[in-house]
Amino acid sequence: MRSFPLPIALTARLSPVVVLAAAGWALSSGPLATPEASEKKPTGKTATQSPTAPSETQAVKTYAAAPAPCDALAAKTVKSLVPGAKTTGKEIPSTDSDLRRTCSWNALKGYDYRWLDVSFEVLDSDEAAEKSYDGRLAEKSGGGAVPGVGDAAYSVVNLTTEDKQDTREGVVVARAANALVIVTYNGSDFESKKAPDTDVINKGAIKAAKEAVAALQKTRD
Repeated sequence: MRSFPLPIALTARLSPVVVLAAAGWALSSGPLATPEASEKKPTGKTATQSPTAPSETQAVKTYAAAPAPCDALAAKTVKSLVPGAKTTGKEIPSTDSDLRRTCSWNALKGYDYRWLDVSFEVLDSDEAAEKSYDGRLAEKSGGGAVPGVGDAAYSVVNLTTEDKQDTREGVVVARAANALVIVTYNGSDFESKKAPDTDVINKGAIKAAKEAVAALQKTRD
């Protein structure tokens, strides 16, 4: 059997981390009252003002940390989308596993190749997640919305050809509160040099995204 080159995994991008600072306490005390010069009266003091409680605004984060990505999909889902792959998957090292975690599954069964990535990104607020989501959407061309997945989701499928070998890749990005779920799913047939149909890749990516969002929502505080 001939050996065939495998597609290269996409490099995960880290989202910036926003650090919140809490406001401090403000203490104030009243001045001493001075006696009148024309009268001899006992010296008195005004009542001391009590400390004022601080006004603190703390952003509420629905999701505090990224869940374990390799546990996000059911074993039967991995088997159907990536035939021949180990269902346990392989987690990709992250510089901050609380904020971003990614798991990959890939396998070559016969001449049929599949690659699947599931990533979780936890941002500082819903607004930050929405801004990141909108930015990713602006970078894509084509595709469309995926209803019923998180607060918002879209999918896009593209075909690339290298050395006469076609590869079709689907990407689904979903937002749930202050977190993003990103699924990348691609495939090639190294015998025919063709790629799986658009519908196959798109439905597979959406199926993985739905399960991953459900896994994220189970960790909600």
